Amino acid sequence: MAIVKYNPFQELRSMQEQMNRLLDLAWNRESGEELREGMWHPPVDIYENETTIVIKAELPGIEQKDIEVKIEENTLVLRGERRHDAALQKENYHRIERSYGTFQRSFALPQSIDQERVNATCDNGVLTITLPKKAGGSPKQITVEVK
Repeated sequence: MAIVKYNPFQELRSMQEQMNRLLDLAWNRESGEELREGMWHPPVDIYENETTIVIKAELPGIEQKDIEVKIEENTLVLRGERRHDAALQKENYHRIERSYGTFQRSFALPQSIDQERVNATCDNGVLTITLPKKAGGSPKQITVEVK
């Protein structure tokens, strides 16, 4: 029987290949195939200051009528759809790298948001949702006494 040198990285590489296959199946695609239509999420940035929370979503090429923003039970829901140009057929494309189809993103909102004053604007393909905080919503500092 020949002596075989143990290589732990070979097992890790095999495990990674198996995980890649599982993830490919989970995303409903075959190995090496790009994501199919209708399975994408626009990237977002979320930040806050003393008075507001701001969500910025990249939605280039999407018309305003195809974007829906609403609040359902303390959850901000962003839905929409990016459509192919009807004048061009898929057979005429050499490469399709942008994602098309419907999308939905949901964000849990804190209780401190004033839902009546939420504002949404779109400029240069960036949707900006401004969520004002309620007045007096700052946390109370509690001092700990040492005995």
